[in-house]
Amino acid sequence: MLYIHGFGSSSFGSKSKVVKNYFGSSNVFSPSLSYVPHLAIDTLEQVIEFCPNIGGIIGSSLGGYYAIYLSHKFNIKSVLINPAIRPYDILRRAIPKGINYYDNSFFEFKTQYLDFLKEIEIHNPDISKFLILLQKGDEVLDYREALEKFPNGNILLEEGGNHSFENFESKLPTIRSFFNG
Repeated sequence: MLYIHGFGSSSFGSKSKVVKNYFGSSNVFSPSLSYVPHLAIDTLEQVIEFCPNIGGIIGSSLGGYYAIYLSHKFNIKSVLINPAIRPYDILRRAIPKGINYYDNSFFEFKTQYLDFLKEIEIHNPDISKFLILLQKGDEVLDYREALEKFPNGNILLEEGGNHSFENFESKLPTIRSFFNG
């Protein structure tokens, strides 16, 4: 399984740890990705090409956006956690300086990164390949964008919550069932 963290996060984030604890750390690959989108995608594509038996992808926020692209390209089921649907819009606020939420370091974020994100957008994803976990209380992303992107999709929508997805660990059995189904 491949876990993809969100923008400014890392493989040391809490969801990554929870996923590794539940599925077994030897069964989950969770790389710390570059904040440069084309480098992050290159890394993820190489991981999938090197490990073709990946049973599924879990992506959070920007990682969810990457998961949509990778699921389409490699025909892999994905779970999206409060996914970024139009990161090329929301990440404009990170220009010119973004922050790494793990170590509080800053990095340069450029307009052309947004152009690349727009280039890899999948406009009509196969909704059967996705389980989407959304919380209405997400303070960063508008959950309604995901509802629009995945009409009639396999969506678990909860009241309250936040961008980190409160009580994520309670959804792990559902995630396992989705990947096994």
